[in-house]
Amino acid sequence: MSHLKQIQRGIDFIEAHLDEDFETAEVARRALASHWHFQRTFKALTNETLKSYIRARRLANALVALDEGRSPILEIALASGFESQAAFTRAFKRAFDMTPGAYRGLGKRTQFVRKLRIDDEYLRHLRGGVSLVPTMLQRPRMTLVGMRTDFYGIESDKSNMGDKLPPLWGAFLERVGELAERQPGVQTDMLYGVVIPTPGQEQVGYLAGALVQGRPRVPEGMTAITIPAATYAEFTHRGLPKELNLTVNYIYANWLLSSGLRHTYGPDLESYGADYIPDSAESVIRYAVPVRPARDSTLRKPAWDS
Repeated sequence: MSHLKQIQRGIDFIEAHLDEDFETAEVARRALASHWHFQRTFKALTNETLKSYIRARRLANALVALDEGRSPILEIALASGFESQAAFTRAFKRAFDMTPGAYRGLGKRTQFVRKLRIDDEYLRHLRGGVSLVPTMLQRPRMTLVGMRTDFYGIESDKSNMGDKLPPLWGAFLERVGELAERQPGVQTDMLYGVVIPTPGQEQVGYLAGALVQGRPRVPEGMTAITIPAATYAEFTHRGLPKELNLTVNYIYANWLLSSGLRHTYGPDLESYGADYIPDSAESVIRYAVPVRPARDSTLRKPAWDS
């Protein structure tokens, strides 16, 4: 049996028993592998430990339960496979910098990660489609000018990224030359997709734009946004552009949850340079998320303006 099939068998067992207490050795047994071999293979393929994956998947179930109903937190904790409310609260606070009760009090949001189930397509992507360790960058304050829309992400049953983003980019690329005509020093050899969180709303904002210097002169039908200086974790996506969501899923639902860092809830940045090739498996896109050290906090409005 191949490594990928063994991992998938183990994941299938985990998913069927998330609300139960089981040892990682039992996962390996169900995958027809030794405990040591399964854990080493899982870590090598996914860049996370088996225990951290199980904990994150249980927390994902808890996030859904906290969002969708008013069940007591103890009931949610036990249904998510935690032995007590205290253990659940500790794990939740480590992952999200707040207690389950504080999270529930925030209301509807798009900024919190739901740990997705690993599947065969995702495992194959991890083997060469994404850099598993990011480059850490200090980005200065940035001003970008471009065209903006709002969309429902892949986690929504209203997802319309495919309908909204390609036409936006098509319209912007037809007019990007106007920026160079109106604004000295504009950089059109590197374009950016800016993913803009919208606290309390299901939709996400998105700008297709170019970096400008100073106070921009904005063409009609375009808009400008300013992003403050921040530390970014930048990942390289290799493969078809339409598979970028696999890389984003890895960043949010794998790396970020185990990195010891937290998202600042500022904008994410997609970077498109000379090595971006539309509709090509050889294409390269860089995807960066703003991060900060973990600390106890409550959700604050992002410090960027548009």
